[in-house]
Amino acid sequence: MAAGGRRRRPLRYQSLAALVEDSQWPFLFLVSDFSYGAEDYDAEGHEEQKGPPEGSETMPYIDESPTMSPQLSARSQGGGDSISPTPPEGLAPGVEAGKGLEMRKLVLSGFLASEEIYINQLEALLLPMKPLKATATTSQPVLTIQQIETIFYKIQDIYEIHKEFYDNLCPKVQQWDSQVTMGHLFQKLASQLGVYKAFVDNYKVALETAEKCSQSNNQFQKISEELKVKGPKDSKDSHTSVTMEALLYKPIDRVTRSTLVLHDLLKHTPVDHPDYPLLQDALRISQNFLSSINEDIDPRRTAVTTPKGETRQLVKDGFLVEMSESSRKLRHVFLFTDVLLCAKLKKTSAGKHQQYDCKWYIPLADLVFPSPEESEASPQVHPFPDHELEDMKMKISALKSEIQKEKANKGQSRAIERLKKKMFENEFLLLLNSPTIPFRIHNRNGKSYLFLLSSDYERSEWREAIQKLQKKDLQAFVLSSVELQVLTGSCFKLRTVHNIPVTSNKDDDESPGLYGFLHVIVHSAKGFKQSANLYCTLEVDSFGYFVSKAKTRVFRDTTEPKWDEEFEIELEGSQSLRILCYEKCYDKTKVNKDNNEIVDKIMGKGQIQLDPQTVETKNWHTDVIEMNGIKVEFSMKFTSRDMSLKRTPSKKQTGVFGVKISVVTKRERSKVPYIVRQCVEEVEKRGIEEVGIYRISGVATDIQALKAVFDANNKDILLMLSDMDINAIAGTLKLYFRELPEPLLTDRLYPAFMEGIALSDPAAKENCMMHLLRSLPDPNLITFLFLLEHLKRVAEKEPINKMSLHNLATVFGPTLLRPSEVESKAHLTSAADIWSHDVMAQVQVLLYYLQHPPISFAELKRNTLYFSTDV
Repeated sequence: MAAGGRRRRPLRYQSLAALVEDSQWPFLFLVSDFSYGAEDYDAEGHEEQKGPPEGSETMPYIDESPTMSPQLSARSQGGGDSISPTPPEGLAPGVEAGKGLEMRKLVLSGFLASEEIYINQLEALLLPMKPLKATATTSQPVLTIQQIETIFYKIQDIYEIHKEFYDNLCPKVQQWDSQVTMGHLFQKLASQLGVYKAFVDNYKVALETAEKCSQSNNQFQKISEELKVKGPKDSKDSHTSVTMEALLYKPIDRVTRSTLVLHDLLKHTPVDHPDYPLLQDALRISQNFLSSINEDIDPRRTAVTTPKGETRQLVKDGFLVEMSESSRKLRHVFLFTDVLLCAKLKKTSAGKHQQYDCKWYIPLADLVFPSPEESEASPQVHPFPDHELEDMKMKISALKSEIQKEKANKGQSRAIERLKKKMFENEFLLLLNSPTIPFRIHNRNGKSYLFLLSSDYERSEWREAIQKLQKKDLQAFVLSSVELQVLTGSCFKLRTVHNIPVTSNKDDDESPGLYGFLHVIVHSAKGFKQSANLYCTLEVDSFGYFVSKAKTRVFRDTTEPKWDEEFEIELEGSQSLRILCYEKCYDKTKVNKDNNEIVDKIMGKGQIQLDPQTVETKNWHTDVIEMNGIKVEFSMKFTSRDMSLKRTPSKKQTGVFGVKISVVTKRERSKVPYIVRQCVEEVEKRGIEEVGIYRISGVATDIQALKAVFDANNKDILLMLSDMDINAIAGTLKLYFRELPEPLLTDRLYPAFMEGIALSDPAAKENCMMHLLRSLPDPNLITFLFLLEHLKRVAEKEPINKMSLHNLATVFGPTLLRPSEVESKAHLTSAADIWSHDVMAQVQVLLYYLQHPPISFAELKRNTLYFSTDV
């Protein structure tokens, strides 16, 4: 999170909110487990929660669980879902004394800074209390004594507890040495959480009272709308204005923060340190407190039954995301021989049989696909933020790893089932929110319907299946209510797709897929009946859905295109490769109003399974894929992620690729290598608005030609750059960083970056991440800051180039920050572990710096400690 920025609140889902409103306690401090059971998958949309509540009945949903520690939860021991206060395996017992102490200091420094701000906020809240009490006994009171006591209930006690804690902790952090102990202070702080319980019980009444008093008394309204909070000691801002409602929310937030800091401290405290048992006890007390506040919230489970099916045949069914009433709904869509039916599972009482509920149907005789120019503009589809999707992926990967550990250690089946349940929840949300490709169908007698799909391949499959059935002699009809009931009832028995396509539904013995890099050369295609402008795209599956990864150039006016283009595709547990062949359309009237893109015609499509034994060889494997009479020839080979970590220093030290960045900058007498400056300049000159810049692969032969020219320091570099395809230039820049003998953010600091990004407390994370930047060698740091500003400028054009900060972090994170071979072999045991523990964290590190306000080299070197202004 950017220093001083607002904390990003996660989404609160309407179905969860409804459950919360029904519960006795409306407070969710940490992520409480909620479940869409595998059978009850219909999420009825979501809304974004921003900051403190505004007169809402319920508390906001707060997700402050540790970024890389999803196992932390606020469950009671009795519930069986709490974690032991002992940090995850391999952390505390193996903490290196020096490194552990440094991380402890960074965590405590950040927490101390946020504690100072919290105390200032409590002071600001208490400031009007005394004058209000003084007027309460006069003939013209602003508030009554009872109203004052209700609104400011327990604030004075909370203030005194934290002031004492701060005064005792501050000198310990300022006079830091290896002998410092402070566990007793956290233990005492945790033991006083009963005061917070009383505050929480009164919170809703306090808010309602403050709101009523504001409405009836102008004087109090003015007081409550502009309370002045004193800034930190070293802050430029002396005071900031905050509402009373926002300040009353701060203690709610603080309990979660303290619990997260305890988790961070334990993670970096050696087991034999005297603080360790005290911190353990403090965490246990805090978790039990949170458990006493949070209630178990489980949606009702439903049972299943189906009536006998009709004579109609089911041709195809599957899960699609429908845009309905401006929100995303997961639907089960059934294509029968004469009708398309869109259904969801009925929400039934516990113990009742489960059935589908028909949302709508269209007889195929009445179903039409509107052409781009005929279709009306769809309601605004807001794409789900990339960083939210990546957070879900990170949680899924970490949970996969946890499940594997539990199985390896022969853990309890209940614990494994709980982890699988959490994984399903995250995978379900990813499935619901990731699709963006519009698929519109229309009833010629009425309404249009819009689905969002993840891939063009899937859209083409549905369209072709419907069009094939429409070639038969079909009659229009209207189903009576009884007929519709019978048809909908038959769906349950006839369905071929039983489970939502998420990995948590897979059997244990199914292939986990491939993790690493798939190199694909698209050679040529034959079988076209007439000349056309032709190109291919490549899709691979990732986290249960397919995404487009590469696109060849357009080969004009030919029946036998010869591309011979090589692409490197990152695989994330992938099992299939799809190739789609398109005819490029240059007619600007054929614009899809759902996404403003010209619609190209799919000439053919095909899919092959990625068999590990076939592709995991050093040699290229050549194959042909047949599609509608068209044959596309391609070759591929696979590099596992651990093999891709091998960095071979260049034997030719006069070049730039594979040569240390310090050697290159010293030779060139430059602060940033010439190759980096020139590639960045060219991308900003003519590629900054290119769709998918840095994500779309450049042609491998072009990249190799540019590499040779830069290595030879050829005088024709600038001329060659100006003529070269911009994706090849972007690919050359990525290749330069990938081939450095040591990654830009260095082998030495890699473990520290991993630990820093995993810190839960924003202030501690800020301290650590800035400290690590200062620790980089100057050439690495200056080049990193130069690249950072460039990537931010690219992201500013996201509406045009579709490259958000998160997309760019996903592309560059694993290139700039990778474990050394020794580190990788020592800690990782499987491809899934590599993805979970490394790649996601690498993306998060780069994203952290990309989202941070501008970082100046001079200011960074001048400041010895960064404090966040956000608690």
